[in-house]
Amino acid sequence: MAIDPGLRRLVLRTMLPAFPGHTAPDWALRLAGEGVAGYVIFGYNIADPEQLRGLTAVLREARPEILVATDEEGGDVTRLAHTTGSPYPGNAALGAVDDVALTERIYQAIGADLAAAGFSLDLAPSLDVNTVDDNPTIGTRSFGADPGRVAEQGAAAVAGLQSAQVAACAKHFPGHGATHTDSHLELPTVDVPVEVLRERDLVPFVAAVKAGTRAVMTAHIRVPALTGELPATFSNRVLVDLLRGELGFTGVLVTDALEMQGCAGRVGGVPLAAVAALRAGNDLLCLGSRIDEQLVEATVAEVAGAVRDGRLPVARLEDAAARVDALATWTRQAPPEPRVAAASPGFESLGYEAARRAIRVDGSLAALSGPVSGGMPLVVHLDSEPSIAAGRVPWGLGPHLATGVPQLRVPITAGAAGAAVVRAEAADRPVVLVGRPLHAAAALVEELAATHPVVAVEMGWPSAWRPAGVRAFVTTYGASRANGCAAAEALGLAAA
Repeated sequence: MAIDPGLRRLVLRTMLPAFPGHTAPDWALRLAGEGVAGYVIFGYNIADPEQLRGLTAVLREARPEILVATDEEGGDVTRLAHTTGSPYPGNAALGAVDDVALTERIYQAIGADLAAAGFSLDLAPSLDVNTVDDNPTIGTRSFGADPGRVAEQGAAAVAGLQSAQVAACAKHFPGHGATHTDSHLELPTVDVPVEVLRERDLVPFVAAVKAGTRAVMTAHIRVPALTGELPATFSNRVLVDLLRGELGFTGVLVTDALEMQGCAGRVGGVPLAAVAALRAGNDLLCLGSRIDEQLVEATVAEVAGAVRDGRLPVARLEDAAARVDALATWTRQAPPEPRVAAASPGFESLGYEAARRAIRVDGSLAALSGPVSGGMPLVVHLDSEPSIAAGRVPWGLGPHLATGVPQLRVPITAGAAGAAVVRAEAADRPVVLVGRPLHAAAALVEELAATHPVVAVEMGWPSAWRPAGVRAFVTTYGASRANGCAAAEALGLAAA
């Protein structure tokens, strides 16, 4: 059935799809002209800064008020620097430093970078209170495990981004920090009373709303006390009663990627997930990363059909589109005078200085700086699979090490066999073991430390585990380029 043009345009005003490649395909530009709310730009869309500026300019030529969004959290989750690693430490490092003025400056710098590249919406910051050491999707994306600290840091991040006239999107409501599974792959459950959510997970979102965040992203998590068997993204009680009614949020509600199994997998695909999300109170539908014209058109058709058959009130769709339009209008205003000066240090060095302040060293690094009979220390990177949210971004100490420092790569799951490989390569030299999370290689680390001087470098979420026998345990609170540089310097192994 043909869709009424007015209804089609109304549905498009709630859509935030993606597209493949370094140039916008014809269908994406056509939809932009028809009124699609905006596009999410992923790392696979970015070749270099000049190409990126050209891409965002072409989208704006198709429609000046279009939203151009990305996930730029700094730290481990970066799109702008996906080929090199971010020059800014992520939230865990900023939380460890615990300087709200610094956090605001970092996010102001991120906002300035985004604005210069043509972005108007940043799907950040993550305000999840990370209370599970093995959380597979949050970890170092969190400012920490203390709700008060996450709230203060999160409010500063919102203020910093929006001082550059880039809209912040606080995520993942009502809080993804206590999950043991990844919502990209399944529906995680946070089975706690509502009182625990209020005292722990909701505190940062209260602060973000007070700070004026222009958007909030929903989480594909199940909280039985509030959502029953459904993800929060489909819960009117979570989004309307709690976030809008109780917390007073009036901005745009953005879904996490509808293609994720914690969402689309519950209802039979992205188009049906879009209807359920709008009905629950979401305004802007982030479809996901694996998007083509056919999926967008199928989603538009399903939402339009839901309006026609009464599953989705047209008033709900009109309300969502109006909120998205208001956000787009805000992003086109001139930026206000920044509340935090960007000078001293400048944006280029700001992230590296922050990463240095985050470094923590337990024990002694003397084994690396004293006379070494076997030569320079061997630096061993323990390779692990990245989270789906972060993707494959360069990390580690390699680019920052002085010429001549020997390096080795071993799978983080190698166990005793890996320890034997490292022992043979190291001979009489001390060993620096670098991992994220390092406790995934606990047996390897402790077996090697029993026979060699070992310094352990944790570049993932810092768990309570500390390996027996190591000379020092270094925590970086992240694996960005800035964190890697700071770690190499702290070890005395950095290039001059």
